[in-house]
Amino acid sequence: MSEFRLILKHPSGFFAAGCEMKEALTVLSDGAFKIYVYVCLHADRRTAQLRFRMAELAQATGHSTRSLTSYLEELGRTEVSQIYRATNQHEVGRIEIRDRFWPYEKQQPATLEDPEQALFVTRVRGLFLEPACVSSTFSAADEKLAADWYRAGMALDQIQRTILLGCARKYVALFNHPGGSPITSLQYFAGLVQEVAAMELNLNYWRYLAARVRKMESQWRAHANFAPAEPSTATETK
Repeated sequence: MSEFRLILKHPSGFFAAGCEMKEALTVLSDGAFKIYVYVCLHADRRTAQLRFRMAELAQATGHSTRSLTSYLEELGRTEVSQIYRATNQHEVGRIEIRDRFWPYEKQQPATLEDPEQALFVTRVRGLFLEPACVSSTFSAADEKLAADWYRAGMALDQIQRTILLGCARKYVALFNHPGGSPITSLQYFAGLVQEVAAMELNLNYWRYLAARVRKMESQWRAHANFAPAEPSTATETK
C-alpha cells in the first residue's frame, strides 16, 4: 500500500498554523483573532514582528481605526502580542507575537540595525506607499528588498525614478484594462531597477514623467471614486 502524502499547492510563503494558533483562537474575540492571523501571515518569520501604520492596517484588515485600537488592546491584554504604538498616526508602530503564540524559534539579530539603512528603508517605504496605484502595508519582504538595495549601494533617486516609471506603466494598464489589480509588493519594481539605471535621460524627462504620472493618478482617482457600481443580480455569488 502506498503512503498518502499531503502536497502543498504553494510550497513557499505559507505559515505554520499549529497549536499556537489553536490556543489563540480560544482567548481572542473574532476581530482580534483576525488581526492576529494577519500579523502572523505578514510578520518577519525570524522576529515575529510587523511594522505598521494604524490607517494602513485598518484598511488591510477591513476594520475602522477605532475597532482596530480595541483589538490591539485585546492582543496586548491577553498577552498574545506585544504592541509598540507609534506616537502619532503618521509614525510606524510595531507588533510582536509572543513566544507562546508564535510557532517559529525567534532569531535575534547579531548586530544592531544600521541607522542609515533604517532611514533608507523608511524613505523607500514612503516612496512606495505614496502612489494611489499601490495597495500595500510594506511587508517584511518589502523591507528586506529595500535593505538589499541599500547594501547594493543604490541611490534613492534611482529608486524614486524606478517607482515613477513603474507607476506610469501601471496607470496605463489600469486605464486600458479597468478593474485591474493595484501594485501590492515592492517586488513589482525589482525588474525595473536596472532598466532605469541604464537609461541615459536628462532631468527634464523625469520632471515631465512625474507631471504625467500626477495627471494620470488624478484621472484614475476620479474614475475609481465616481465610476457607477456594477448592477447586482439575484444569481451573483461571492
